[in-house]
Amino acid sequence: MGSSGRVTLNDVAAASGVSRATVSFVLNDDPHQTISAATRDRVKQAARELGYVPHGVARALREGSSRVVVLNIGAGMEGHYSRTYIQGLDAELAAHDHVLLVRHGRHTPQSTQQILDVIAPRAVIHFGETYLTGRELDDLGGGWRDGLAAHSAMQLRHLVEHGHEHVAVALPETGSPLAAARLKFTGQAARDLGVPVPDPFVMPLDRTACAEAVEAVLGGGPGVTAIAGFNDDVALRVLTALRDLGRRVPDDVAVIGFDDNGYGAHTTPALTTVHVDAEAHGRLSARLALNLDTGGLRPPPAHVVVRQSV
Repeated sequence: MGSSGRVTLNDVAAASGVSRATVSFVLNDDPHQTISAATRDRVKQAARELGYVPHGVARALREGSSRVVVLNIGAGMEGHYSRTYIQGLDAELAAHDHVLLVRHGRHTPQSTQQILDVIAPRAVIHFGETYLTGRELDDLGGGWRDGLAAHSAMQLRHLVEHGHEHVAVALPETGSPLAAARLKFTGQAARDLGVPVPDPFVMPLDRTACAEAVEAVLGGGPGVTAIAGFNDDVALRVLTALRDLGRRVPDDVAVIGFDDNGYGAHTTPALTTVHVDAEAHGRLSARLALNLDTGGLRPPPAHVVVRQSV
């Protein structure tokens, strides 16, 4: 038996008179290996008699769960923030011998329960939880210090500092779990800055409908001179709509994106946007899920990538 007291593949190999590799092939039911039925039976019998349990399963039995962490990402949540968040989450989980499973799109209670029943994950993380808290102090990745509230305010502040008081917020047609929070934080930032709270409007996917939506916004109420996109995808549709309407950017209308998806640098004019590196947020989520110390994890400050659209 191994020095740790746990039955190992070597123990099974010695008891069945075969190599460690053969034991691994048999117990993993490797279809690419030709091993006689007699040898398979001998290995499996030795494993049963010794009480061999695969290493990962043994730890799961001791801990009451597997070493898998599930991340649910809702529809319309993909972008630079989510990519860097996943990188940090995956790296931190791997450092603590855990595996990340990412689920994209909309999830029903039934499909989620199937995951829980089959995998028994160590934790299920809903993307954006640590980014959405909105607490002002010690916000664990959310709120007014280095989270969604601060970054929403940063987007609006950049427009106000460039002389734009009447701003509209363009939202995605597909919706997003973050939309309500973004509008809440942008509204609070507007009040803090002493400017009118921006009115939201939806940017459709259809190009003609996009132009109609932007035209309606520019023609209603006090003259809107700037549009803040929910993300870069939406902001790029705004740029196209303004070009279709014959409006000059930024002379007639300024446009700013959010999340810096990389495509804004290649448009004319190039898109000004808010850049957020979320690797530290992902690492933070991993440590919270594993009940580990979160000290020393600070994300780099977000910043406005200044281009030509503001």
